[in-house]
Amino acid sequence: MTKFKIVLLTLILIGCQSEKTATESMNKRKTVIAHRGASGYLPEHTLASKAMAYAMEVDYIEQDVVLSKDDVPIVIHDIILDDVTDVSTKFPNRNRADGKYYVIDFTFEELMQLNISERFDPKTGKAVFKDRFPVGQSRFKLHSLQEEIEMIQGLNKTTGQAVGIYPEIKEPKFHQNEGKDISKIVLKVLSDYGYKTKKDNCILQCFDAVELKRIRQELNSDLFLLQLIEFNEDEAFLKDYATYADGIGPYFKQLVLKVNTDGTVVFSDFVQQAHNFGLIVHAYTFRADQLGGMPSFNALLDLGFNKANLDGIFTDFPDKAVAFLKK
Repeated sequence: MTKFKIVLLTLILIGCQSEKTATESMNKRKTVIAHRGASGYLPEHTLASKAMAYAMEVDYIEQDVVLSKDDVPIVIHDIILDDVTDVSTKFPNRNRADGKYYVIDFTFEELMQLNISERFDPKTGKAVFKDRFPVGQSRFKLHSLQEEIEMIQGLNKTTGQAVGIYPEIKEPKFHQNEGKDISKIVLKVLSDYGYKTKKDNCILQCFDAVELKRIRQELNSDLFLLQLIEFNEDEAFLKDYATYADGIGPYFKQLVLKVNTDGTVVFSDFVQQAHNFGLIVHAYTFRADQLGGMPSFNALLDLGFNKANLDGIFTDFPDKAVAFLKK
């Protein structure tokens, strides 16, 4: 073998080893994602909730993103405003034929007039989680993706920490039907704030597989991409996801095959299959007020991190997850 071929082979092996090591490193690291902020304690997706989550020493803070009428990325979980704002009081005649109030029908300036509340049932006014922050109390506002990024980056500067962002592009097809390319707009904002590659502290997620693949292949994003899923997927799907995504985000209960009579939980091999394709697995959603039959939240966290071997979790109670991992 010539000296040139030896050098070339060595470089190839080093490259493969570096990639494998990076994947293994990500798999070994247990990640805590603040689901809509510290939403178990303060109204979801408010800056107050995000600041509280930051102080809990999380790895990432999540931002669900929907566009306003004037193309401002708004941090809110749904494309409608009905169950977290007072929109029906402030703008009583701005609902659509289905009776709902859509974020995309309001300008950023109009959205700033709304008050945010703990999630509630619009028909009854009662809180979805009865023991969380009281509905309608204190004062919280909507904000843009840019505002939240600036707050997180500002806190990273003043504290010396490196908390990442974890935006989700919501309902891309809905936005496209409204004449808006939400992915392009969000990618532009992320790029403007320095989030461009897998090395940057940002994971971009979406449920729409067609759109996430478009983000990678057509929009040429080099960000760390995570494919969210709602239903059980087989190996063929995972193989396809691995062609454009770096991670997978299943609903935690999807991973459970059965619960034995003695209470032990049997998991599918989904996580191992994902790891075999080089995908990390961040599962949703772990809640201390929704234990799913487990005796404690720590027992639920033990199931996720240790028994199911998840790489990370989305949780409304990030402080409890951080404390669990520290132990």
